[in-house]
Amino acid sequence: MSIIGWILLGLLAGIIAKAVMPGRDPGGIIITMLIGIAGALLGGWLGKVMFDVESIDGFFELSTWIAAIVGSLILLLLYRLVAGRRS
Repeated sequence: MSIIGWILLGLLAGIIAKAVMPGRDPGGIIITMLIGIAGALLGGWLGKVMFDVESIDGFFELSTWIAAIVGSLILLLLYRLVAGRRS
């Protein structure tokens, strides 16, 4: 998958993660999208490490989307825990 595909997948995964876990974020939609991009990478890495499978096969594969959304949810939760303590 190209870098543009990764960015698009991450942006969409961040939006889906925000919809699944609604609430006030200390950042905004831009931070949520950046978390989505990092979450897509994290989800792919976790799939490889934990299950020894290539979870990021292609843009239209279900495993790619599940890995990206789960990674985005993990990072969004961690971000809320860390950034929520500051305020």
